[in-house]
Amino acid sequence: MELAGSTVPLERDLQMFVERNMTTLLGVRFLDTEVRTGPLHGGRIDSLGLDEDGSPVIVEYKRGRDENVINQALFYLAWLRDHQDAFEALVARRLGPDAVAEVDWSSPRIICVAADYSRYDVHAIGEMNRRIDLVRYRQFGDDLLTLELVASVAGGTARRGSGGLVVARPTAEQRLAGASEAVRALYDDIDGRLLDFGDVHSVQLKQYVAYRRGPNFASVKVQARSLLVYLRLDPAAVELVEGFTRDVRGIGHHGTGDLEVRITSPTGLDRAEPLLQSAYEAAA
Repeated sequence: MELAGSTVPLERDLQMFVERNMTTLLGVRFLDTEVRTGPLHGGRIDSLGLDEDGSPVIVEYKRGRDENVINQALFYLAWLRDHQDAFEALVARRLGPDAVAEVDWSSPRIICVAADYSRYDVHAIGEMNRRIDLVRYRQFGDDLLTLELVASVAGGTARRGSGGLVVARPTAEQRLAGASEAVRALYDDIDGRLLDFGDVHSVQLKQYVAYRRGPNFASVKVQARSLLVYLRLDPAAVELVEGFTRDVRGIGHHGTGDLEVRITSPTGLDRAEPLLQSAYEAAA
């Protein structure tokens, strides 16, 4: 029998539940709640966080279906961009001074959590040139709440992946500056394979391109003669091969994931395909 979902009794209940479980549910480290934006903006940001890529995150909640949640979040994003020092001071207080170096202002992010969205909402975020996720929640009984990614854009020129989500397509100059023609072909190949898994979207950050299905499951860093791919897999569960796969737990690196895969040829990419698939499936 199919369970009928419902909305939460109070918006604050939804907010408190997500804030308590933000890392697990959204891949975002919680920083603060009900953040006042001062007399000029005259409002309060529901939640502030820092995601796994170092991007500042605004999370706004609506108990029901409310198209104003997107405009409200965009309004607060303008405040956030104007108060970078205040945000970084908050990061230092909550996560420690070393975490400030992780903050990447190239792509601040908005996450809207609401009971539902209209087709106009989904279309609108594709026109806004901002990094926005629309997440739908449903409550089942007293102790079960689910979140579903309805649509996501990463700013810049948007296109649709095979899963129907709107995703960003960074320019070749941005992605592959200084890379060889062979590496450019490799990147185009792996980019297509990852998006073709379905329900995947990508975002270009300073150091790498992240591929997400909820949290990141793969991060691709372009080098002059190879691709470094970081996968959210347990290296202990993988047979490591020198020059191909490496355990990077405890080793500083750009990109999220503990398993590093070095790809230098189309044959290497074919060899990596089962690992890419495993990371994708583990992110479900």
